[in-house]
Amino acid sequence: ELQTLHSDLDELLNEAKNSEEKAKKAMVDAARLADELRAEQDHAQTQEKLRKALETQIKELQIRLDEAENNALKGGKKAIQKLEQRVRDLENELDGEQRRHADAQKNLRKAERRIKELSFQAEEDRKNHERIQDLVDKLQQKIKTYKRQIEEAEEIAALNLAKFRKAQQELEEAEERADLAEQAIQKMRTKGRSGSTARGSSPLAHRPPVKPQFDGLAFPPRFDLHDGDF
Repeated sequence: ELQTLHSDLDELLNEAKNSEEKAKKAMVDAARLADELRAEQDHAQTQEKLRKALETQIKELQIRLDEAENNALKGGKKAIQKLEQRVRDLENELDGEQRRHADAQKNLRKAERRIKELSFQAEEDRKNHERIQDLVDKLQQKIKTYKRQIEEAEEIAALNLAKFRKAQQELEEAEERADLAEQAIQKMRTKGRSGSTARGSSPLAHRPPVKPQFDGLAFPPRFDLHDGDF
Protein backbone atom coordinates (compact mmCIF):
# COMPACT_ATOMS: atom_id res chain seq x y z
CA GLU A 1 0.00 0.00 0.00
CA LEU A 2 2.95 2.32 0.68
CA GLN A 3 4.22 1.77 -2.86
CA THR A 4 0.75 2.57 -4.21
CA LEU A 5 0.70 5.78 -2.20
CA HIS A 6 4.14 6.73 -3.56
CA SER A 7 2.88 6.05 -7.08
CA ASP A 8 -0.23 8.16 -6.49
CA LEU A 9 1.99 10.90 -5.08
CA ASP A 10 4.19 10.88 -8.20
CA GLU A 11 1.12 11.07 -10.44
CA LEU A 12 -0.32 13.95 -8.46
CA LEU A 13 3.02 15.80 -8.58
CA ASN A 14 3.20 15.33 -12.36
CA GLU A 15 -0.39 16.50 -12.70
CA ALA A 16 0.37 19.55 -10.54
CA LYS A 17 3.42 20.34 -12.69
CA ASN A 18 1.35 20.02 -15.90
CA SER A 19 -1.38 22.24 -14.46
CA GLU A 20 1.21 24.86 -13.53
CA GLU A 21 2.73 24.74 -17.03
CA LYS A 22 -0.73 25.07 -18.58
CA ALA A 23 -1.47 28.04 -16.35
CA LYS A 24 1.81 29.72 -17.36
CA LYS A 25 1.10 29.05 -21.04
CA ALA A 26 -2.43 30.44 -20.66
CA MET A 27 -1.02 33.59 -19.06
CA VAL A 28 1.48 33.98 -21.92
CA ASP A 29 -1.31 33.48 -24.48
CA ALA A 30 -3.48 35.99 -22.64
CA ALA A 31 -0.67 38.56 -22.68
CA ARG A 32 -0.09 37.93 -26.39
CA LEU A 33 -3.79 38.29 -27.17
CA ALA A 34 -3.91 41.47 -25.10
CA ASP A 35 -1.10 42.88 -27.25
CA GLU A 36 -2.98 41.81 -30.37
CA LEU A 37 -6.14 43.40 -28.97
CA ARG A 38 -4.33 46.69 -28.41
CA ALA A 39 -2.93 46.49 -31.94
CA GLU A 40 -6.43 45.84 -33.33
CA GLN A 41 -7.77 48.76 -31.31
CA ASP A 42 -5.04 51.04 -32.65
CA HIS A 43 -5.75 49.81 -36.17
CA ALA A 44 -9.49 50.36 -35.67
CA GLN A 45 -8.86 53.90 -34.46
CA THR A 46 -6.64 54.56 -37.47
CA GLN A 47 -9.30 53.18 -39.81
CA GLU A 48 -11.94 55.32 -38.11
CA LYS A 49 -9.82 58.44 -38.55
CA LEU A 50 -9.22 57.53 -42.19
CA ARG A 51 -12.94 56.93 -42.72
CA LYS A 52 -13.81 60.30 -41.24
CA ALA A 53 -11.15 61.95 -43.37
CA LEU A 54 -12.59 60.30 -46.48
CA GLU A 55 -16.09 61.41 -45.52
CA THR A 56 -14.78 64.94 -45.15
CA GLN A 57 -13.10 64.72 -48.54
CA ILE A 58 -16.31 63.40 -50.08
CA LYS A 59 -18.27 66.27 -48.61
CA GLU A 60 -15.71 68.74 -49.86
CA LEU A 61 -15.71 67.15 -53.29
CA GLN A 62 -19.49 67.13 -53.31
CA ILE A 63 -19.42 70.82 -52.57
CA ARG A 64 -16.88 71.33 -55.29
CA LEU A 65 -18.99 69.20 -57.61
CA ASP A 66 -22.01 71.32 -56.86
CA GLU A 67 -19.97 74.40 -57.48
CA ALA A 68 -18.67 72.88 -60.68
CA GLU A 69 -22.19 72.07 -61.83
CA ASN A 70 -23.18 75.64 -61.13
CA ASN A 71 -20.19 76.80 -63.09
CA ALA A 72 -20.60 74.17 -65.83
CA LEU A 73 -20.87 76.77 -68.46
CA LYS A 74 -17.57 78.22 -67.29
CA GLY A 75 -15.62 75.03 -66.56
CA GLY A 76 -17.15 72.64 -69.05
CA LYS A 77 -18.46 69.06 -68.82
CA LYS A 78 -14.96 67.54 -68.73
CA ALA A 79 -14.15 68.97 -65.33
CA ILE A 80 -17.50 67.79 -63.99
CA GLN A 81 -16.95 64.23 -65.18
CA LYS A 82 -13.49 64.21 -63.62
CA LEU A 83 -14.90 65.29 -60.29
CA GLU A 84 -17.71 62.72 -60.49
CA GLN A 85 -15.17 59.97 -61.14
CA ARG A 86 -13.13 61.17 -58.21
CA VAL A 87 -16.24 61.03 -56.03
CA ARG A 88 -16.98 57.47 -57.12
CA ASP A 89 -13.39 56.43 -56.43
CA LEU A 90 -13.54 57.93 -52.96
CA GLU A 91 -16.89 56.24 -52.29
CA ASN A 92 -15.42 52.88 -53.31
CA GLU A 93 -12.41 53.50 -51.09
CA LEU A 94 -14.75 54.46 -48.26
CA ASP A 95 -16.70 51.20 -48.70
CA GLY A 96 -13.47 49.23 -48.54
CA GLU A 97 -12.38 51.04 -45.39
CA GLN A 98 -15.79 50.46 -43.81
CA ARG A 99 -15.52 46.72 -44.53
CA ARG A 100 -12.02 46.63 -43.08
CA HIS A 101 -13.30 48.55 -40.06
CA ALA A 102 -16.12 46.02 -39.60
CA ASP A 103 -13.60 43.16 -39.84
CA ALA A 104 -11.40 44.89 -37.27
CA GLN A 105 -14.36 45.23 -34.90
CA LYS A 106 -15.19 41.56 -35.40
CA ASN A 107 -11.59 40.52 -34.68
CA LEU A 108 -11.60 42.80 -31.65
CA ARG A 109 -14.69 41.12 -30.17
CA LYS A 110 -13.21 37.70 -30.96
CA ALA A 111 -9.97 38.62 -29.18
CA GLU A 112 -11.92 39.87 -26.16
CA ARG A 113 -13.83 36.57 -25.96
CA ARG A 114 -10.57 34.64 -26.27
CA ILE A 115 -9.00 36.67 -23.46
CA LYS A 116 -12.00 35.93 -21.23
CA GLU A 117 -11.74 32.21 -22.05
CA LEU A 118 -8.01 32.16 -21.30
CA SER A 119 -8.55 34.06 -18.06
CA PHE A 120 -11.22 31.55 -17.02
CA GLN A 121 -8.96 28.63 -18.00
CA ALA A 122 -6.05 30.14 -16.08
CA GLU A 123 -8.26 30.47 -13.00
CA GLU A 124 -9.42 26.85 -13.35
CA ASP A 125 -5.81 25.67 -13.74
CA ARG A 126 -4.88 27.62 -10.62
CA LYS A 127 -7.72 26.00 -8.67
CA ASN A 128 -6.73 22.54 -9.97
CA HIS A 129 -3.13 23.19 -8.99
CA GLU A 130 -4.21 24.18 -5.46
CA ARG A 131 -6.47 21.11 -5.23
CA ILE A 132 -3.69 18.78 -6.39
CA GLN A 133 -1.21 20.41 -4.02
CA ASP A 134 -3.67 19.85 -1.16
CA LEU A 135 -4.00 16.18 -2.15
CA VAL A 136 -0.20 15.87 -2.30
CA ASP A 137 0.13 17.36 1.19
CA LYS A 138 -2.53 15.02 2.58
CA LEU A 139 -0.92 12.01 0.89
CA GLN A 140 2.50 12.90 2.27
CA GLN A 141 0.99 13.23 5.74
CA LYS A 142 -0.69 9.85 5.33
CA ILE A 143 2.62 8.28 4.30
CA LYS A 144 4.30 9.75 7.39
CA THR A 145 1.51 8.31 9.55
CA TYR A 146 1.91 4.86 7.96
CA LYS A 147 5.68 4.96 8.46
CA ARG A 148 5.21 5.86 12.12
CA GLN A 149 2.68 3.02 12.55
CA ILE A 150 5.09 0.59 10.87
CA GLU A 151 7.91 1.67 13.18
CA GLU A 152 5.65 1.25 16.23
CA ALA A 153 4.54 -2.18 15.00
CA GLU A 154 8.18 -3.22 14.51
CA GLU A 155 9.00 -2.10 18.06
CA ILE A 156 6.04 -4.07 19.45
CA ALA A 157 7.06 -7.12 17.40
CA ALA A 158 10.61 -6.88 18.76
CA LEU A 159 9.31 -6.69 22.34
CA ASN A 160 6.98 -9.64 21.78
CA LEU A 161 9.80 -11.64 20.22
CA ALA A 162 11.97 -10.97 23.28
CA LYS A 163 9.11 -12.08 25.55
CA PHE A 164 8.64 -15.23 23.50
CA ARG A 165 12.33 -16.11 23.62
CA LYS A 166 12.41 -15.50 27.37
CA ALA A 167 9.32 -17.69 27.93
CA GLN A 168 10.76 -20.35 25.66
CA GLN A 169 14.00 -20.35 27.65
CA GLU A 170 12.09 -20.60 30.94
CA LEU A 171 10.04 -23.47 29.52
CA GLU A 172 13.16 -25.34 28.45
CA GLU A 173 14.70 -24.82 31.90
CA ALA A 174 11.48 -26.03 33.57
CA GLU A 175 11.39 -29.11 31.35
CA GLU A 176 15.00 -29.80 32.24
CA ARG A 177 14.21 -29.52 35.98
CA ALA A 178 11.20 -31.82 35.49
CA ASP A 179 13.41 -34.40 33.79
CA LEU A 180 15.91 -34.24 36.65
CA ALA A 181 13.13 -34.60 39.21
CA GLU A 182 11.67 -37.57 37.34
CA GLN A 183 15.08 -39.22 37.24
CA ALA A 184 15.50 -38.66 40.99
CA ILE A 185 12.08 -40.20 41.68
CA GLN A 186 12.93 -43.25 39.58
CA LYS A 187 16.20 -43.69 41.44
CA MET A 188 14.45 -43.46 44.81
CA ARG A 189 11.80 -45.98 43.75
CA THR A 190 14.45 -48.38 42.51
CA LYS A 191 16.41 -47.99 45.69
CA GLY A 192 13.25 -48.55 47.81
CA ARG A 193 12.36 -51.76 46.00
CA SER A 194 15.92 -53.07 46.45
CA GLY A 195 15.79 -52.40 50.22
CA SER A 196 12.45 -54.18 50.64
CA THR A 197 13.71 -57.31 48.93
CA ALA A 198 16.85 -57.40 51.08
CA ARG A 199 14.95 -57.14 54.37
CA GLY A 200 12.62 -60.06 53.53
CA SER A 201 10.21 -60.72 56.43
CA SER A 202 11.88 -58.24 58.79
CA PRO A 203 9.42 -56.24 60.85
CA LEU A 204 10.89 -53.21 59.25
CA ALA A 205 9.48 -54.40 55.97
CA HIS A 206 6.02 -53.71 57.27
CA ARG A 207 6.73 -50.12 58.08
CA PRO A 208 4.84 -47.60 56.03
CA PRO A 209 6.90 -46.27 53.16
CA VAL A 210 8.79 -43.10 53.79
CA LYS A 211 7.89 -40.21 51.52
CA PRO A 212 11.00 -39.38 49.52
CA GLN A 213 12.60 -35.99 49.86
CA PHE A 214 14.14 -34.43 46.79
CA ASP A 215 16.31 -31.72 48.33
CA GLY A 216 14.16 -28.90 47.17
CA LEU A 217 13.49 -30.41 43.76
CA ALA A 218 9.92 -29.95 42.68
CA PHE A 219 7.95 -30.16 39.53
CA PRO A 220 8.16 -26.93 37.59
CA PRO A 221 5.15 -24.70 37.27
CA ARG A 222 3.08 -25.04 34.14
CA PHE A 223 3.46 -22.36 31.48
CA ASP A 224 0.42 -21.68 29.31
CA LEU A 225 1.56 -19.83 26.22
CA HIS A 226 -0.97 -18.07 24.04
CA ASP A 227 -0.54 -16.49 20.64
CA GLY A 228 -1.87 -13.22 21.94
CA ASP A 229 1.07 -12.91 24.43
CA PHE A 230 3.48 -12.45 21.58
